[in-house]
Amino acid sequence: MFTGIIEEVGKITAVIKGQRSSQLWVQGAVIIDDLKLGDSVAVNGVCLTVSQLSGNKWMADVMSETLNRSNLGDLKGGSAVNLERAMPANGRFGGHIVAGHIDGTGHIVQITKDDNAVIFEIKAPPKILRYIIEKGSIAIDGISLTVIEITADSFKVSIIPHTVKQTILGIKKAGDPVNLENDLVGKYIEKLLLNPAPKMEKSAGLTIDFLTEAGF
Repeated sequence: MFTGIIEEVGKITAVIKGQRSSQLWVQGAVIIDDLKLGDSVAVNGVCLTVSQLSGNKWMADVMSETLNRSNLGDLKGGSAVNLERAMPANGRFGGHIVAGHIDGTGHIVQITKDDNAVIFEIKAPPKILRYIIEKGSIAIDGISLTVIEITADSFKVSIIPHTVKQTILGIKKAGDPVNLENDLVGKYIEKLLLNPAPKMEKSAGLTIDFLTEAGF
């Protein structure tokens, strides 16, 4: 699990492409300190597993499903990437629950200044927009952000100067693709409402309808 609070901007040093997969070599100065084989790291919001370590670089295998769902297929040597290690049990929960499982990609429509803030408008497909609510959470390239406005085919977030400087949003421009992960809560609620659990019977001749008792 991640929080959407980026620890550093790293760099892709090599991309080794397979037929429908790839291997990414990533360089970083901060997260490498206690990184171990098998650890999870969010790269632009995508949860990847450390498969090899070499000095201040590490490698992750990226399968075809991940390439199809995210913008990792666009990365090349020299690309800047947002990096966040999995949240430790005793860590601060500064953002929101981010699983590192990308729902799809969107594209930046426009970037505008609003005094000290920067507003990003992101065009997204209906399957992602349906779970976005005003003042709700969204992860963009792994960054925990708050939605300020929703239109028929896009949404907007307002970003403080610190976030612009400490993440790759500072080098993004209109037309660039971004990884999007919806808040998990809405998806779980929809699943439960559309597919309610069957009644469960039990012992001592008692029948308990758990959904009814829970108020559903």
